[in-house]
Amino acid sequence: MSGMLILVPTPIGNLGDISPRAAEALAQADFIAAEDTRVSIKLLNHLGLKKQLISYHEHNKLESGPHILTRLQNGESCALVTDAGTPAISDPGEDLVRLCRENDVPVTAIPGPCAAITALAMSGLPTGRFTFEGFLSVGKRSRREHLQSLLEETRTMIFYEAPHKLLTTLGDMQEAFGPDRPICLCRELTKLHEEAVKTTIGQALAHYQENSPRGEYVLIVGGAAPKVQEAPSMEDCIARVNALRGSGLSMKDAVKQVSKETGIPRNTLYDAALQSGS
Repeated sequence: MSGMLILVPTPIGNLGDISPRAAEALAQADFIAAEDTRVSIKLLNHLGLKKQLISYHEHNKLESGPHILTRLQNGESCALVTDAGTPAISDPGEDLVRLCRENDVPVTAIPGPCAAITALAMSGLPTGRFTFEGFLSVGKRSRREHLQSLLEETRTMIFYEAPHKLLTTLGDMQEAFGPDRPICLCRELTKLHEEAVKTTIGQALAHYQENSPRGEYVLIVGGAAPKVQEAPSMEDCIARVNALRGSGLSMKDAVKQVSKETGIPRNTLYDAALQSGS
């Protein structure tokens, strides 16, 4: 019988955020696959655990993934952890999960810390609908194309960014979204010097041109204002009625459908259609 891959979220800054269930999963797993074993050993020391750690990250996943899969197929259980937060979210753990699913190895996930959700909740920007965009490409062209594809995105957008790329990203965001688009820049989440600054893209860019960015950032960017659709003209509505009648609908049914589509009262539309000679 196959073992199980367990996705174990780890604190994004404050070690006190490790949950009892996450700690138990780490204790019970046969081995732990870690993005950076040097980081994960600190957490294990905090918990008083001694476990076999193997490396699994972006640069060795093609070799390490099949090795982990083989051990799982032989009945061992593996706890997958990233340096901070939930594994498989903007993380090579996604590929290991896919590999396990393709080979019918059970996968389970323990809920816990996630920088994107933490930042979104404290941003003051709309949270009802949002899109997670992760890290933008380091390539100038692909990064700008990514932002251009979001020009009409009305949902709140979440990005991750490293400090040395922040100025470039803010500059590209200002070019794509304009200087007045609201943004909340969150850094050092759950740590002593946690900071969440709600401002505009233009003001953020000006600030960091004078002050060096420090720490990993989560950028919460307001979505575009929904486009206001212009009410169709009566001429267009009558043309639509005529088109529906031409497809076989009665005047009554055609007017009813166009009224539903446009919000124009049926009586008004019916009278207008008659006066036009429809």
